Amino acid sequence: MQGNKHMADSTETHIAALEAELADLRAEMQQFTATVSHDLRAPLRHIAAYAQLVQEDAGPQLDAEVQGFLSTITDSARHMGVLLDGLAALSRVGSAPLTPCPVPLRDLVPAVCDEVVAQYPRRHVDWRIAPDLPVVQADPNLLRQVLQQVLDNALKFTAGRECAVIEVQAAPGVDRNHVDLLVRDNGVGYNPALQAQLFRVFGRLHSASQFAGIGMGLVLTRKMLARCGGAVDSEGVVDGGCCVRMSLPLS
Repeated sequence: MQGNKHMADSTETHIAALEAELADLRAEMQQFTATVSHDLRAPLRHIAAYAQLVQEDAGPQLDAEVQGFLSTITDSARHMGVLLDGLAALSRVGSAPLTPCPVPLRDLVPAVCDEVVAQYPRRHVDWRIAPDLPVVQADPNLLRQVLQQVLDNALKFTAGRECAVIEVQAAPGVDRNHVDLLVRDNGVGYNPALQAQLFRVFGRLHSASQFAGIGMGLVLTRKMLARCGGAVDSEGVVDGGCCVRMSLPLS
């Protein structure tokens, strides 16, 4: 018995040490991301500003090809600024204070749908929201951001449809303490073979010319849900829509 107790104590100590090491690594990565996104902004501003000065002062004296080069510099600097904004948002998610509480999805989901669709005033959307959505335990601000990301994606990738059909339903979770929130759309979907890229930083399955964005939506969603004790996954087929499955703790 003494030997078993010693082994159990040793295992618990080892687990605690691993958890502490993991927490340190997460904090270090969060600090690194914040530092990179902050420290790169000053040289980036200089690049954009001086390229613009050259365009304004010497533009009439430059041929079309050189003016095109300057435009490429300016556009690339602007795009890098957007990427840095994405990294900054990712670092903030890891440090945002949490206030978990019961959140009725039957109230929050329709409210977020209204907020998101207001950004697409000319779109025709057939919302199919289940009336019996449960109450979950989460930080309400983070959960609102999660839904904004997922529902905005659903609207974005149904842009080519005459009528976007977006369903929001609940399903049994991995255990009795969790519920799955499903968001399905009838959009362009994606190649399932590229599934692994969905949750990579700046991972994109469609070109920027097809759909705007930098490939951070689902990365932010996964991190925000993880902080709420949840998880996210996705399934899609080419031209057959997408289903995002969010696991959330029940209240």
